[in-house]
Formats: sequence, C-alpha cells, structure tokens
Amino acid sequence: MHQDMALVATVAISFVLAAGFGYFADRLRLPPLVGYLVAGIVMGPLTPGFTADTGLAAQLAEIGVILLMFGVGLHFSAADLIAVRGVAIPGAIGQIILATLLGIGLCTLWGWNLGAGLVFGLSISVASTVVLLKALEERNLVNSPNGRVAIGWLIVEDLAMVLALVLLPIVAEVLGAHGAGAHETGAGATPVALTIVLTLVKLGAFAVLAIVLGPRIVPWLLTLVARTGSRELFTLTVLAIALGIAFGSAILFGVSFALGAFFAGVVMSESHLSHRAAADSLPLQNAFSVLFFVSVGMLFNPMILVDQPLAVLAILTLITLGKSMIAAGFVLMLRYPMPMALTVAASLAQIGEFSFIVAGLGVSLGLLSQEGHDLVLAGAILSITINPLIFWGAAKLKTALSAAVPNYGQRKFAVLSRELDIIKARADEKESQQQLKKQQLVSTFPLFSEVNEHALEELLLLFRPASASPGDKVIRVGERGDAMYFISSGACEVRLPGNAILLEAGAFFGEMALLSGGSRTADVIAVDFCQFLKLDRRDFNIFMARHPRLRAAVSDMARERKQMNVPGSLKSDAMD
Repeated sequence: MHQDMALVATVAISFVLAAGFGYFADRLRLPPLVGYLVAGIVMGPLTPGFTADTGLAAQLAEIGVILLMFGVGLHFSAADLIAVRGVAIPGAIGQIILATLLGIGLCTLWGWNLGAGLVFGLSISVASTVVLLKALEERNLVNSPNGRVAIGWLIVEDLAMVLALVLLPIVAEVLGAHGAGAHETGAGATPVALTIVLTLVKLGAFAVLAIVLGPRIVPWLLTLVARTGSRELFTLTVLAIALGIAFGSAILFGVSFALGAFFAGVVMSESHLSHRAAADSLPLQNAFSVLFFVSVGMLFNPMILVDQPLAVLAILTLITLGKSMIAAGFVLMLRYPMPMALTVAASLAQIGEFSFIVAGLGVSLGLLSQEGHDLVLAGAILSITINPLIFWGAAKLKTALSAAVPNYGQRKFAVLSRELDIIKARADEKESQQQLKKQQLVSTFPLFSEVNEHALEELLLLFRPASASPGDKVIRVGERGDAMYFISSGACEVRLPGNAILLEAGAFFGEMALLSGGSRTADVIAVDFCQFLKLDRRDFNIFMARHPRLRAAVSDMARERKQMNVPGSLKSDAMD
C-alpha cells in the first residue's frame, strides 16, 4: 500500500472493525468498548493479518485523549460534586490511596520496583467514566442519588488522575527513570525541587488564566459564532477551543494535553450554550474516542493471558473485589446506606480510559514495562467484560443486606437526596425557562411557528432587546432600514399621511425597508412604554435566507401593504 494511504487505511479499517466488534459486544450485552479493544488487538502487530500504522494510531489516540478529557470537563457539574462531597471526595481519595498501595504490594511480590508499582497501582485505582455512565443508563440510575454519588466519585478520581499525569514525569525524574518522557522533563541538571516548583507555578498560572479569562472569553465567543446560524461553524469553534487550549497550554505552560482539554471543557460548561456544544461535538468525540480504544488494543499482547494467567487473575481480583470492598467500606464508614455502598462498589469494579492513559505515560517515562502495560490492559478488558455481571450481583445483594440493616445511613441519605433534588430542580428550571422563552416567542409572534426548535434558539440569540418611552420615535421617515422590530409589550403608532395605525404586542414593523433596500416610509412612535425584539439587517437577511418559507410569508405581507397603500391594511397585516 502506498505510504500516502497509511492514514486513510488506519482510520478506515479501525472504524470498520470497531463497528463490527462493537456491535457483537453489544449483542452479547457487553459495553461496545470491549469490541473496540478487540478490534485494536486484531489490527495490532502481535496478531496475524492486517497491521495498522501504530505511529499514526498513537497520534490519533492523542486526539482521542484530548476529546475524552474535554468531554469530562464539559459534563463536569460543580453543583453535583459539592452536593456529594461528603462521600465522594473522602471516599474517592481514600480508595485511590488504598488501591494504589495494594497495587504496589502486588508488584512487590512480583519483584517490580517502586516506580512500576506506583504506575500500576494508579492505573487500577481509577474506573472508567464511559463504562459507568453506560451501566447507569441501562439501569435508569443516572439521576438517582446513588448514581449521582457514583458519578461524583469518578469525577474526583478523574481530577486526581489529571494531577497524577502532571506529577508523574517529576516522579520519574526522582526515581531516575530512563524513558523518553523522563528525558524531556528532566531539564538537564535542574534540581528536582526546582522542577517541582516550576511545574506547579506553570500549572497555577494556567489554572488562573483558564478560570479568570476563560468564563469571559469562551461563552462570548460561542455566542458570537452561534449568532451566525452556521452549525458547522459552531461545531468547528467548539473543537477549535478544545484542541487549541489543549495544544496551547502544552506549548506555553508545559502541562499535559489532557489537563488543557479538561479545563477547556470546564470553562465551556459555564456557557448557556454548553448543552449545544456537547451535542454538536459528541459525534467527533465518539469517533476519536473509538480510535483511542482501538489504538490501546493494538498495543495489547493477548499472549499475556496464556503466559501469565495467575498474574492476570490477581489483577482482575484486585480490580473487581479489592477496589469494590474498599469503596463499599468507605461508603458505610461515612454512614451512608448499603444500597449506595453496593452501587458505588459495582461502579468501581472496572478500569478504563484513564488507566490506559496513566499506563501509557508510565511506559513512555520508563517507569512501567511493556509487560506491566499488557497486564493493565488485560485487567481492563476482563473487568469491563464482567462488569454487567457484578451489577447484577450487587442488585441481588441490595435486597438481602438492606433488609438486615434497614435504617443504617438513612438520615444522611435523606439529607443528600433533598440537596440533590434541589440541584436538579434548579437545572430543570433553567432548562424550562429556555423552553418557556421559545414558547412565549411563538405564542406572541405566531409567524415563528414556521421554524423548528433549533431556529427558535438561534432567534433568541439574534434578537437584541430595545425599549422606548411614550413619545419616542423608534424609526423616522427617510432613515435607512437597519432593523426589523417585534413588539413584545406596549404599543406604537405608525404615522401615515392623514392617519395613524396602532400596533400592539405581537405586531412587527420595519420589514419593508429591509426587503426593498430603500428608506423608511413612515414614522413609528411609541405611545406606551415599549419593549422590542430587534433583528438587525444582517441577521435578518442571513436568517431569512435559511428559512425561505418564513421569508416568503414576510415578503407577502410587505407586498400587500405596499400594493394596497392603505393605512388600514398596515394594521391588519401587522397584527397577523
């Protein structure tokens, strides 16, 4: 195959095999992620048949990591995390520490060094957010208190792993690792303490800029682009922000792509357009996430299952039983009920995307061997595969164990449930307010019933509020037609020779000059305190060009008014 076709072949065959194996995994009631990993194994250099370009796959996987972390940040809910902080923060941190120590202990039995044990322990300590959300969605638990605690728990784990990704290169230098990444971060003869300080200073500077400037610039930029009405331009802008911040932060501040992408998502989540950003960017996030998992599978040596079955079994036991028991123990120790403990335990009985990222970084830094990387991948594939069975077992245990201790933790659970209900009610109210704005727009101006929900949302962004007091001239004869006005409250008079036409809420005016390109032909004066929705000339032309039926309706009205040239007709048409 021609070298120029290597990228096309890698992407095309990755998608084809991932789609096929993902479908079979779903038919077997397994997460499609298992199928993506198997597709990578089939394409890898350690299995017969087609071998993809691992170098290109690694670069595509890096984009997948960026978009994965961007998605984590975009769906980050500070309110939910604050609500479940009493159980999620101490539980997740304690579980990470104990699971990492268990991993180090297991590696010590195998004769591995501390660096390898640390990377291995961190890799198995964090569960997959992708797998968890899939499991909770299938069981309708995403919005339940137990499900939201589990999600909050994993958010804390993700944040901890983001910090680990920043600090691992420094740890590699301290331990004298000899990987490529370690050389890059070693900075010659720079003392380790100074390296740590410089890294933390850069991280702090980046965080301050992201937190201070991000919420001011990113929402403004998204609104500016959304007002153009171009969906592809909006999606492109979302991806440009994600990739641009990730790449720029790595170049300017030396932080990882993953951290930059996470902050980009967090900043964008503050925008009122965050839901649209998430929806529009989701297909590309999913596509590159698939490439990430495929590339991980390409690095896996399936012979590890044959050569070291006991080691694989030990890892699987540590992930599915060790982590689960630790998590359940923390939940119960913090005096929350048994059903919550079992839900969290089942949620953490697997490892996934962050485990791959941490293990891959460990290999590049020279901390973890390829054998250790293969063992982590084996533990991930097997734990994800049997996770539905663990959820089934947890559901069976809930009934028996909850009956044994029916009142344990119920007081704290009730308090947490009320707080989560309040947060959900606020989020629902915010969403309903946006829907109410659309409904009120159509109710006040039936003309807009011609357009869909997306167009109504676009209109709300395009409209500029304006007001007038009694006696104010809103438009004047001879002026250039610069906008169309929709009266949302109050009343105006159109002053024609020998007559005055009253326009009340629900009417509109100013469209004839926009359509004809001529000047205003009448004065419009406010006779009451008026509130307008003003659509500027450029926005009018762009919006109407995308909605020809609406433009035709407005044009017909304007044509009738002009042809009849009778003051009464203006009132009749304006009120339609």
